[in-house]
Order: sequence, then structure tokens, then C-alpha cells
Amino acid sequence: MLLIRCPYCEEERPELEFRNAGEAHIARSANMAGESDDDFEKFFFIRANPKGVIYERWRHIHGCARFFNAVRDTVTDKFVMTYKAGEPKPAKLPGASK
Repeated sequence: MLLIRCPYCEEERPELEFRNAGEAHIARSANMAGESDDDFEKFFFIRANPKGVIYERWRHIHGCARFFNAVRDTVTDKFVMTYKAGEPKPAKLPGASK
């Protein structure tokens, strides 16, 4: 079982307490009603699925119920780090050189 650190509760908890909420840092259009069908589809359904590090939104549903962001390696399924919603992508990941 994976342990995920909630940045609000400041503790690691079992993955069963959390739900994935998709890719993080997706900007919503200011004029969603004016978007073309293709752009609307891209916003709601088309996401990156890289092999390696990905930025995701998660929700601690059986804890504080808050959304937060996580950096996860899709190859190992390990969480590199978590950080509060609204914070920018980290400039440097823990353990990364340079």
C-alpha cells in the first residue's frame, strides 16, 4: 500500500484515504462557453500521460477533505513530494541534481 503525505494534515496516510483528481496545473478558460468543441474536449478529456514524473491533484477525502498537488513517478508509482493547492510547480524536485 502506498503512503501519501497530506500537506495540510502534515502526515502520511494510506492511499485508501485519498482520491486522484487528475492532472494538476490545468488552466481553466475565462470564457468556457466561447471555446470551440475541440478546445473544450482538450480541456476536459485530453491529458498528458508521460512515463516518469507527473503533477497531479489529489483530495484527502477521509481526512481534511482538501485538494492538494502531488509529484508522482509513473514508472515506480512513488510520490516524490506533495504541496498545497494554489502553490506553483516546484522549481526543483527533492533529490534532483542541479
